[in-house]
Amino acid sequence: MKILTRALATFLLFANLAVFAQDDADTSKTTVEKIESQLKLKFQKGPGVGNLGGAAEIKIPEGFVFLEAKDTQTLLEAMENPTGGDELGFIAPASLDWFVVFEFDDSGYVKDDEKGNLDADKMLESMKRGNKEGNKERKRRGWAELNLIGWEIKPAYNDQTHNLEWAIKCESAGKMVINHNTRVLGRKGVMEVTLVAGPEELAPNLPKFREVLTGFDYKSGNKYAEYRQGDKIAEYGLTALVVGGASAVALKSGAFKGLWKLIVLAIAGIGGLLGKLFGRKSE
Repeated sequence: MKILTRALATFLLFANLAVFAQDDADTSKTTVEKIESQLKLKFQKGPGVGNLGGAAEIKIPEGFVFLEAKDTQTLLEAMENPTGGDELGFIAPASLDWFVVFEFDDSGYVKDDEKGNLDADKMLESMKRGNKEGNKERKRRGWAELNLIGWEIKPAYNDQTHNLEWAIKCESAGKMVINHNTRVLGRKGVMEVTLVAGPEELAPNLPKFREVLTGFDYKSGNKYAEYRQGDKIAEYGLTALVVGGASAVALKSGAFKGLWKLIVLAIAGIGGLLGKLFGRKSE
C-alpha cells in the first residue's frame, strides 16, 4: 500500500525575504536568479505552459516562474522537505511571496459519491489521531511537534471542476500556521496541489492562487470525465483524500508505520533556504 508523502502539509512558514535581500551582498541578482545559481536550477518564466509529467499541464502567467519535476524535488530537498518522487512541478510569482507544489498520486479513479456527505468534524478527529502518531516520530527526530487546531476552510467539493479544497489551522513552536490543500480528480489518480504561504499571506493571495489553478488541466485521456469501464478504481473516496488518502486506510487498520509523513513541518520555507544558501548573518 502506498503511503502518501504529504497528506496535510509539506511546508508551512516563510521567513522574511526582504530581510534576506538586505543581508546578501549581491543586489544585482533577483532571488530567483540566486536560487538558480546556487542550486543549478532553471526556472521557466511566464507566459508559457508548464509540464506536469505526462498527465497534466499548467499555464504559467506573466510574472510567474515554474520548475519541472526534477528541479522541484531539488528545491524541496534544499528546503529540508523530504520528497517521494511524486513531485511534478512548482509555480510561484517571481517574488516567491507564495508558491504552489504539484504532486500526483496514481491511486486510480476516485469516486465522488461522498460529495454530499462530507463530515468535517469526523475528518478532523481522524486527522488528529494520525497526527498524534506523527508527533511521536517528530519527537524522536528532534523536530517540533505540530498541533491541529481546526478548519480554516472546511472541505468542499466542486463537482463541475472535480476539485476538493480545504485549509486547516495548526500550531507549532508557538506559531500559528495555515495549510491549504486542493485535490484535482483525474481519470488515473489525483493531482495534489499544496499552496504554501504564511498565515498573513494566505487570505490576500488565495484569489490569485485560484486564478492560477484555472490554468491547470489534465491532458487528453487523463480527464476525470474520460473514465472508462475497467479503469483502476482508488481504494478510498473524498473523505479519505482529506484525512490522508491511502494513509487513511492504514490508519484505520492500525498500521501506523510511516504515518509521521502525513504532516511534515518545515519551519523555514523559502526564507530559511535563502539564509542557508547565502550565509545570512545571525545576531
